[in-house]
Amino acid sequence: MRKVDMPERPGWREAAAELGFTFADMHGEPYWDESSAYEFTLREIEDDIEDPAAELHGLCREAVAAIVASEELMTRLAIPEPHWDLVAESWHRNAPEIYGRFDLAYDGTGPAKLLEYNADTPTSLYESASFQWGWLEEQIALGVLRPTDDQFNSIHEALVERFRTLFPPGTDLHFAAMAGNPEDYATVEAMGWAAREAGLGAHYTDLEKIGLSEDGQFADAEDRVIGTLFKLYPWEDLLRDPFAAHLAGAGCLLLEPAWKAVVSNKGLLPVLWQMFEGHPNLLPAFFLADVEAALSGGSPAPAVAASFARVPHLAREHVVKPLFSREGASISIVENGQVTDASPDQGYAGHPKIVQAYQPLPVFDGFRPVIGAWMVGIACCGVGIREDRGRITQDLSRFKPHYIRD
Repeated sequence: MRKVDMPERPGWREAAAELGFTFADMHGEPYWDESSAYEFTLREIEDDIEDPAAELHGLCREAVAAIVASEELMTRLAIPEPHWDLVAESWHRNAPEIYGRFDLAYDGTGPAKLLEYNADTPTSLYESASFQWGWLEEQIALGVLRPTDDQFNSIHEALVERFRTLFPPGTDLHFAAMAGNPEDYATVEAMGWAAREAGLGAHYTDLEKIGLSEDGQFADAEDRVIGTLFKLYPWEDLLRDPFAAHLAGAGCLLLEPAWKAVVSNKGLLPVLWQMFEGHPNLLPAFFLADVEAALSGGSPAPAVAASFARVPHLAREHVVKPLFSREGASISIVENGQVTDASPDQGYAGHPKIVQAYQPLPVFDGFRPVIGAWMVGIACCGVGIREDRGRITQDLSRFKPHYIRD
């Protein structure tokens, strides 16, 4: 793994605008940045990212089964009690999932470490699945990259096959996002594009325009009944929305399903560590309340106390994360008992928190990359890379293309 400077494609910004990639620059900073790219070997991709991501996905599914069966864990993950049955029932009937993204710390020399799982509403899908593939093809055509260079990217094809597997031809799906957010719209459009290619009907609707029919079904602004809805609206918000009272009776298949509420939740991380302690792709993680009890001489559960005692370095260096946060908000890095770095709150600090061992990101040319490993169904099918100058990857991070060379 290395970072390589290279010339930008002539006219790529104009091409991005024509394609609807209107957020290639944001807040006066480049978001899409092709002045350099990350190079990987095929072994690094297959052995250190693709296979571990697929294994992590399997561990997460085992964790879901444990969480939905435990009132204690559902409570600790702050799943609202009135909706426990909704979440558990969606798991027990095997409600289908479409996609997710593991965020990994990886420098090319050791096991990738799971930082968190964006299992419900991950964005950067369009950039990962489409725009960076176009970059690869054009850079090969321009002679900047070799004809034998490749990219770990079958995300679009995997989405098409996933939709084709789950739904009969001609099935109508609705895709919803908040109005006025170009990045969210690009994500649902990438999903809709894949659905249409799979032979399905794909209708976009603004989230705020979804209503209820007289018999309690969801309907769009044109009064079409919504039978299947891909909603770019986090479960942690939806379950606290008054609209949630209508979920059980609406007869609508939701994508992602309700059980994703327990894996798009950073409370998943201590559950994974408790179940699979020592796994090479996991970082030690605990609920903050347990850490505080252990450090103050209190009495967390014996298994938790014993596990905490096996990672003494955690007390010296760790990261504090709320169960729910977006774009790196409300995260603190603690070293030797002092907060040495922190991101703005943005309204998430009031949520319960977890503690995770601090895993420094590698530094390439002054930037720290995070590897986003994309899952479609149960398979890892591509990566998208975001890098930030700071130690906490936030909303002004840059998206970097990648290629494979052997």
